[in-house]
Amino acid sequence: MNTKINQLLEYALKNGMIEKYDYDYSANLLIDLFGIQEFKREEVEDCSIYEILDFMLDYAVEKGMIHNTVTEKDLLDTRIMNCVMPRPSEVVHTFKSLYSLNPKDATDYFYKLSIDSNYIRKSRIDKNISFAHFCKYGDIQITINLSKPEKDPKEIAKAKNAVSTSYPACLLCKENVGFAGNLNHPARQTHRIIPLDLNGHTYNLQYSPYVYYNEHCIVFNSEHTPMKMDRTTFEHLFAFIDKFPHYMIGSNADLPIVGGSILSHDHYQGGRHHFPMEDAKVVKSYTYKDVQVDMLYWPLSTLRLTSESKENVLDLATKIFETWCTYSDESLDIIANESGVRHNTVTPIVRKKDGKYQMDVVLRNNRTTEEYPLGIFHPHAEHHHIKKENIGLIEVMGLAILPARLKTELEQIKLCLSGKADFDSYPELEKHKDWYEYLKTCSYTNVDTFMEMEVTKKFVSVLENAGVYKMDDEGMDGFSRFVKTGVSI
Repeated sequence: MNTKINQLLEYALKNGMIEKYDYDYSANLLIDLFGIQEFKREEVEDCSIYEILDFMLDYAVEKGMIHNTVTEKDLLDTRIMNCVMPRPSEVVHTFKSLYSLNPKDATDYFYKLSIDSNYIRKSRIDKNISFAHFCKYGDIQITINLSKPEKDPKEIAKAKNAVSTSYPACLLCKENVGFAGNLNHPARQTHRIIPLDLNGHTYNLQYSPYVYYNEHCIVFNSEHTPMKMDRTTFEHLFAFIDKFPHYMIGSNADLPIVGGSILSHDHYQGGRHHFPMEDAKVVKSYTYKDVQVDMLYWPLSTLRLTSESKENVLDLATKIFETWCTYSDESLDIIANESGVRHNTVTPIVRKKDGKYQMDVVLRNNRTTEEYPLGIFHPHAEHHHIKKENIGLIEVMGLAILPARLKTELEQIKLCLSGKADFDSYPELEKHKDWYEYLKTCSYTNVDTFMEMEVTKKFVSVLENAGVYKMDDEGMDGFSRFVKTGVSI
């Protein structure tokens, strides 16, 4: 353990997490954490942070400090790394100093710190299965998310009996900074946030611990207040882009079914990643004042607004949103309000493109019927074996986040297709039965590539389900009616 503590301290020094004046302080925190009576400095070789933490966690299990479960190990390894973390104020000061020279240098520093501190568990994220295949809309990106570890039954039972508290109010609240965590709430001692002024309102920048794409960041309101879509939302997105022009940013819709997983806390998501949606073809173009308005060939009905004038894009985006909120086309199952309940909203995405402001406004509707109790414009039942959850901002842009169970299930299906296993011997594959019957009728040369393509097709069908105007003649006529008569472009 003496060697591993020295290696962790050297790692923290090398990566700028602590300075030489912090060495003894951090060493004493680690000594106290592990209940060690003796310690001495020694020359050590560089060592992977994961190897260091694995050793320390095994030691803790052996000494009875924790049980050998994923949750308890995660709580402890975050506590270990907290011993070599800079204070939140230090991170903010360093970020601001770098930002004054170059915004990209500031985000590079903050992202690297998030990885070096194991706040972003890169070793797990690297296990995610990712691939991209071309379809009629472009190169669609697929990720099978393996970065969130599954709890075993004993952990679930213990978590159920754990004392429930309302602090922090949710996973996005700023009070998570430094929070020790518990069986129902992840440890956040290594969590750091950067305060931002967005058009006179206080928000905070953090990185997602699960980074679904490069530099996946979250920008959240300092107050625990619900998601809301209006002109102010759009102004916040543009204010962020003005501060960080190398990033994109968007917001989940503000209604259930078409919104994200957290509607209780106002937040946006951004980062440095090229999403398939950016390359979508243009079906029709219009001009409104000096704003170019492109109707995109994309499974979800999208209007792209591009101009050098931020105010003109804001004005038009607001007009489109407010019009859409009251717009109905019953021939296409689009009804804006029922019994005073609003069904229409948008998913907005903002970026800088070739020096111009660009905003994608994606039209959404969350109506349900007896035929579609989970949502008319939501993944339909025949696709739930692949994707049942909400189609949020990230998927809207063409990046699928699919459940971890598919890793095993797809391998089992490949064995069955190759005649190496019997489909009925895998009860968990029952949900895929209709799909499997179809797959058996297809010809292919490589089963791995074939299955990737078929999963991609399924995800594209899911996106098409979520589109309020379908990419056929009837749908495009309806889309054009909204643009011409509804918005008067």
